[in-house]
Amino acid sequence: MNKSIYALLILSSFAMSCDSQFSSSMVKKTPTVEIKEDTLTSHLKTFQANLPTIGLLMFNGVLQSEVIATSDVFSKPREDGEQLFNVITIAETINPITTEEGIRILPDYTFENCPTLTALFVPSAYDMYSQVHNEKIVDFIRRKNEETLYTVSNCAGAQLIGKSGIADGKKIVTWIGGGKQLQTDYPSLIVQDDSLITFVEDGKFSSSNGNLASYISALNLLEKMSSKEHRKYIESYLYIDRLKNWKE
Repeated sequence: MNKSIYALLILSSFAMSCDSQFSSSMVKKTPTVEIKEDTLTSHLKTFQANLPTIGLLMFNGVLQSEVIATSDVFSKPREDGEQLFNVITIAETINPITTEEGIRILPDYTFENCPTLTALFVPSAYDMYSQVHNEKIVDFIRRKNEETLYTVSNCAGAQLIGKSGIADGKKIVTWIGGGKQLQTDYPSLIVQDDSLITFVEDGKFSSSNGNLASYISALNLLEKMSSKEHRKYIESYLYIDRLKNWKE
């Protein structure tokens, strides 16, 4: 073998050996990073079968305030820290839901495995055509209404209530400006004047204009399911009382 080639091979072998030793020594000297548990996990609420379950229906294009408002109100614990409700999200599939505002939410349950609900909240979207013509959504509302003690709609969610036929003969309100069309589409509903009425309750059914008015329907039901004192505590917890008599 040519001496120069032989020398080159020896040098290459030596260099590779050095690299290997160097890499090995570097790995040994790298400090171990301790991965600590996410502190937020201590606040996660487990599903408790003995508690009332609040179901939040979702679909693509849903107005996220109408989901968040109910979650805000019912997920907060009692003043002594005790959990009072299960709050779950439900959609047709387990795929992430994209809200009108662009936030993605992963549903807890689907229509097929949804547990028994004490209350069902039906939200809205700016375009309800797809939802109203989705028989799976409408049928889910019908089926769940048979077991719920309370069924609530916010904003144009009233169209799904109307389509399902579960509240025929009951008072209902929808988004500001949507009442006339709602009454035309579902004449069996007793549609209230949305220019004057923000929230209405009739038996197990209640409804609101939606968006931030969804807090009203949630707080009203919270009081019925707990107490006036707990409602006041939650309003204080959420700083809702700070919105009263607000000035610049």
